[in-house]
Amino acid sequence: MTRVLFLTTCLFAACQGAVEQKTEIGLAADRGRAIYSDYCASCHGANLSGGQAPSMADSNWEYGGTDDDIRSVINAGIEDVGMPAFGNVLQNDQVSDLVAYIRRGGDGKSTPPTDSVPSVQDQVQIETWADNLEEPWGIHFIGPVTALVTEKTGKLWLVSPDNRVEVKGVPASANVGQGGLLDVAVDPDYATNGWVYLSFAHTSESDPDLLMTKLVRGKIGGASEEPIWTNGQTLFEAKPEHYLKGGRHFGSRITFDKNGYLYFGVGDRGYKDMAQDLTKPNGKIHRIFRDGSIPGDNPFLGIEGAYPSIYSHGNRNPQGTIIHPETQVLWETEHGPKGGDELNAIKSGVNYGWPKISYGRNYDGTVLTPHTALPDMAQPVSQWTPSIAVCGLDVYTGNLFPEWNGHLMAGALAHETVRLIKVEGEAYISEVSLIKDKGRVRDVTTGPDGAIYVALPTKIVRISPKT
Repeated sequence: MTRVLFLTTCLFAACQGAVEQKTEIGLAADRGRAIYSDYCASCHGANLSGGQAPSMADSNWEYGGTDDDIRSVINAGIEDVGMPAFGNVLQNDQVSDLVAYIRRGGDGKSTPPTDSVPSVQDQVQIETWADNLEEPWGIHFIGPVTALVTEKTGKLWLVSPDNRVEVKGVPASANVGQGGLLDVAVDPDYATNGWVYLSFAHTSESDPDLLMTKLVRGKIGGASEEPIWTNGQTLFEAKPEHYLKGGRHFGSRITFDKNGYLYFGVGDRGYKDMAQDLTKPNGKIHRIFRDGSIPGDNPFLGIEGAYPSIYSHGNRNPQGTIIHPETQVLWETEHGPKGGDELNAIKSGVNYGWPKISYGRNYDGTVLTPHTALPDMAQPVSQWTPSIAVCGLDVYTGNLFPEWNGHLMAGALAHETVRLIKVEGEAYISEVSLIKDKGRVRDVTTGPDGAIYVALPTKIVRISPKT
């Protein structure tokens, strides 16, 4: 009897200890959730889902997945990919709580940050248009039901609802961090000349660790069942000495105006001060002709050493650029740091201030700059704080939603939303949320049928009026 009582007591104690341990892990994860929301969600997404930085909701751990590995990365950061060090900001117990939350895989309860703007999602229906994609980055329709779609991993596809064919022979891109095969666009005269434009992270010929954004064009030849990239031409390539280490802030969207100019952005590549240096290509919006030649009235042609293609500077990471077809305003959406995502009306020769002025802070919460404004530096037309992680930009031009004609459509990674933004000329009027909580939005465009098409992590959805 004594032995039975002893065993029962031991089992009770063991179970109680396990419950207490489980409770403590849960409490630590609860505390970690708040820390994650404050310091990590703007890059890694709600509930570890990914955004500007990779998802942590799966088992793919590039830098090791043990508790000690995660703790080390939090404390020391990873400079090459833009992961800041938090060792001087977070206490040891806070790091432990954050690790507990991450190791728990989130909690299944967290959702994207609550939008502070009205939603019109109840007015639309959302259906899958193309599925089983791998990180679709850019969409451009070339026919009534056919679109060119880039995958960040390096593939270009001809996609329709019932078919998908890979375009072989596209230039090699570097799928590193935020880099990869990025935007795709077609020439305004595509029907007669067939030119297709691509932007991507390009590897230096001398050192595979050095990368920079590159812009090319080509044509799609071959049989419809086996399309192939042909007639390739380089339109923009940085000087070899200006390729940089690290996998962050490549930009880059492609857009055209009615005068034959092509515009594209190059992010600062994580080297923020270079955005103010006209002898460097990064942190800029560039303007060229469609064949890659330089317009004679580009603003910095007379400055020794300046890249002749530079149109504006002081741009942190422009992942949305679009010419408004009615006003010809060049609109740009730009990632801020922790806060301070921007909507800009880009003009020739203007300095948009990064990193001298910003409405954001460093990712660890410390002060980036005391200035939100300085002389000779342009203010954003609007800005988002906290950041929504803007990505992908278009103008709605269809007939299914006539009340939205001329509105900007801005995708967002962290907030998993598309913002419909009403503008007049160069003025911001208002915005609403079109789609919420369906996954981080990489690109958005108007389809030939007037529907809105949105690139999510593994698929493209079609948005039409609710019937």
